[in-house]
Amino acid sequence: MLWLANVVLVLHALIVVFIVGGLIAIWIAAALKRAWARNRAFRTAHLVAIGIVTTLAVLDVPCPLTVMEDYLRTGTAGPQGFVQRWVSAWLYYDFPGWVFTVAYVVFLAAVIATWRRVPPRA
Repeated sequence: MLWLANVVLVLHALIVVFIVGGLIAIWIAAALKRAWARNRAFRTAHLVAIGIVTTLAVLDVPCPLTVMEDYLRTGTAGPQGFVQRWVSAWLYYDFPGWVFTVAYVVFLAAVIATWRRVPPRA
């Protein structure tokens, strides 16, 4: 099942890129007056995605994709979340889980502020 664990890992990474890159892309597109920056479907999906991540973190619920990947890789669920694990691996920092929860809440606030500053079309 290692191949399926890798599929879940890639899907998870794509969701992270969508959430982080999506906000950056919205800011750039808005500055360049690109219409898609105000696309309601894209913006709603973006807000819902970070909303789910933040809600899971605040409620201290492990990310289902991380649990699934761990189970497919080892047969058990690991103690770390996706972002915590990979940031630790890539940057050699081992932050406590609450740091990531705060970061998610701040990022959600930035997405909500962007929604208000660059509102989607009706």
